[in-house]
Amino acid sequence: MAYEKFIEEYLSKELLKKQRPSFDAVEKLIIRSAKDLKTAKANLNIDEGVAYTVAYLAMLRAGRAFMLLKGFRPVGGYQHKTVVEFMAQCLGEEYKSIIERFDRMRRKRNIFTYEIDITISRTEAEGAFDTAVKFVNLIKDVIKKENPQVHFKF
Repeated sequence: MAYEKFIEEYLSKELLKKQRPSFDAVEKLIIRSAKDLKTAKANLNIDEGVAYTVAYLAMLRAGRAFMLLKGFRPVGGYQHKTVVEFMAQCLGEEYKSIIERFDRMRRKRNIFTYEIDITISRTEAEGAFDTAVKFVNLIKDVIKKENPQVHFKF
């Protein structure tokens, strides 16, 4: 689906809302993503589930930062899924595997949060952390490439 058609469809379904871009808000989300990555890494030896969840949150915040820079924000009951789908639409086939991992992490994080007796292994948590680092760095690079004047203050 073409980007314009995707935006039109998601606006009509009230999954997206136009939002005036704010670099200050984008920067805050990216800084928070970086802090989430540090938190996830620190928790790998303490609680794999928490590390996994926080790694996912780093990705979510970076995705929301990118959306905001494009002039949109997710709304409604499917905000996490909307962020993943927006990122898939914007990043395209070249980044399909990292977006698929982002979506799997979204689903697993949801199950971990709301179900009883689900565990996340050390290997899964480490993989989630590695994916989150790649994704957050990718988003920072894309933002800087599209906006060369951008300089994050961290």
